[in-house]
Amino acid sequence: MHTLTVPGTLDSLGLIRDFVKSAAAEAGTDRTRAYRLQLAVDEIATNIIMHGYAETGLDGNLGLQSWLTDATLTVSIEDTAMPYNPLEQAVPGALDAPLEKRPTGGLGVYLAIRSVDNFMYERAGDRNRNVFIVNRESTPPIVGPGG
Repeated sequence: MHTLTVPGTLDSLGLIRDFVKSAAAEAGTDRTRAYRLQLAVDEIATNIIMHGYAETGLDGNLGLQSWLTDATLTVSIEDTAMPYNPLEQAVPGALDAPLEKRPTGGLGVYLAIRSVDNFMYERAGDRNRNVFIVNRESTPPIVGPGG
């Protein structure tokens, strides 16, 4: 397991991206999965920083963890902002409408949740925990000489 704790400020986003990129590389995920995981974590982290801390006048950290199993890479983000469950948000309306006619807000969270193989949220004490799970790329069998 790897951990990273950063201040809940926009200046921390680069460190968060590097953390996720490193975890995906260690897991051996393909580029598409790694990119989608980075986008999902970045979106949720940005929302925590902007809406959970900055707009409410709260200060706090983001605590990230990553861990591997044989089948998955999991990244979690914990924060001490007000409770916010991304899974309880309505699906953005008018997804088929032209961009200029779509309502503002909600699309980033919607896409983040759908960019990973599994997303979970829980409130643990005074903390929000967002959990992103991606399946690891299967390793092709090694074929020996003459095989």
